[in-house]
Amino acid sequence: MKPATAARKLGVLLDATPTEFREGVVSREELDALQADPPEWLRDLRRDGPHPRPVVADRLGVSISGLARAEITEPLTTAEIAALKEEQPEWLHRERGLRAEVQREEERLKAERAARPAR
Repeated sequence: MKPATAARKLGVLLDATPTEFREGVVSREELDALQADPPEWLRDLRRDGPHPRPVVADRLGVSISGLARAEITEPLTTAEIAALKEEQPEWLHRERGLRAEVQREEERLKAERAARPAR
């Protein structure tokens, strides 16, 4: 698979990976090995970042769209994410509430579908 696909599956930013990873091809077996026993560079990236948007959004408890509304378009490090959590800006509070509301609605709809008789 392409390095970009492998990086996405590993939850890391492609530009932050080693050159040999970016310039090579990753087989399924190699991907499985990286997930099962991550090398130091992968552990460092997962721990410290910079992190791709899906990881940033998840760690902040907001959606990717919420990041875009807050005009956060660049990858963030773990320290930057922690600073935002500590600071608790208005947009973060608002987007967390919105995400929680969406999740409650999805659960309600799921329960409603499950309660319907099978056709």
